[in-house]
Amino acid sequence: MKKIVILGASGSIGTQTLEVVSKHPQELACLGISIGKNIEWLIEHLKHQRYQWVCVQEETSLIRLKALYPHQSFTYGPQGLIDLATLKDADCVVTALVGFSGLVPTLRAIEAGKDIALANKETLVVAGQIVMEKVKEYGVRLTPIDSEHSAIFQALQGNRIEDVSRLIITASGGSFRDKTREELKDVQVEDALNHPNWKMGSKITIDSATLVNKAFEVIEAHWLFNLPFEKIETILHPESIIHSMVEYKDGSIIAQLGSPDMRVPIQVALCSPQRLDLDSQRLNFAQLKQLSFKAVDQDKYPLFDVMIQAAIEGGDRMVVANAANEVAVEAFLTKRLPYLEIETHIIKALEQFQKRDDLSLNHILQLDQAVRQFVESCIKGVI
Repeated sequence: MKKIVILGASGSIGTQTLEVVSKHPQELACLGISIGKNIEWLIEHLKHQRYQWVCVQEETSLIRLKALYPHQSFTYGPQGLIDLATLKDADCVVTALVGFSGLVPTLRAIEAGKDIALANKETLVVAGQIVMEKVKEYGVRLTPIDSEHSAIFQALQGNRIEDVSRLIITASGGSFRDKTREELKDVQVEDALNHPNWKMGSKITIDSATLVNKAFEVIEAHWLFNLPFEKIETILHPESIIHSMVEYKDGSIIAQLGSPDMRVPIQVALCSPQRLDLDSQRLNFAQLKQLSFKAVDQDKYPLFDVMIQAAIEGGDRMVVANAANEVAVEAFLTKRLPYLEIETHIIKALEQFQKRDDLSLNHILQLDQAVRQFVESCIKGVI
């Protein structure tokens, strides 16, 4: 039996991971979970489930929960996340935290010898070199949960990475794929969160609309599969049936297909090479009307190229780009910033902070905070 902990259990990936665990009690067990501020969800959840440890974000929440569940062990805050990520009896840590917050707990889990099922792509986006060096140093297994990287992972089985000519990452195009650039000026938060194919958290849904999420997936693939950027391509595929493809030197292309269901890559990450039953919707090829593809429109999705170029430039550029994106997206979600100004503030931050090659964790943490303060000041009009 594989024993896991879930960082970010009340989010979309976390709740679906809990569902996968519940379907396979002989193969999987969850020892502990963390959540952020979704305390009402946790109160209801703990009526039916107990864990070795539960981590919450704030001490006030911990005090409230201890009164309700005196026989449940709780912890809180950044150190609580690290304690959970390094839990002695855990074999694997599912990192489903949102954004930059996943970096330090993931690194500590690796250093504690835990395998990683990675849904937090920002961990590799901002510190891919550090993370992959740690994975090699501590001999742990890092398996992606993203549907695109899971597809590539599956399409590589039985083949050599040396024989790959390119990876082809598919993109749905997000909530606004049918809108013109002019129409994007007036879009609202509610419009952006209405993704046509996938049920995801709010931050990743906005990143899907701007195609920042897809740029992050290209960067993540670069680190996961140790391939140069010129061998990683992106194609818009609105149906989200083909989740990604691998082309080999002989021209053969292996694709992984399936109905949009994040439980599939979650289960692959936790259980491969074993394949377990799952009540996912099966494809009916006779009823499939079409599988369509088109190139990424750089005018419509300018942030895609901005992010890729920052990653190619290297050094600490993606720390800047990611922090600026997180602050700008949050400002849009809280209706403090128009949609198209997300890109304005990311570009402004990249111009403000010059590249440094220092990739120490201390520098990354300090730079992340400095960029956040700068972008927030810009949004407030202080700068």
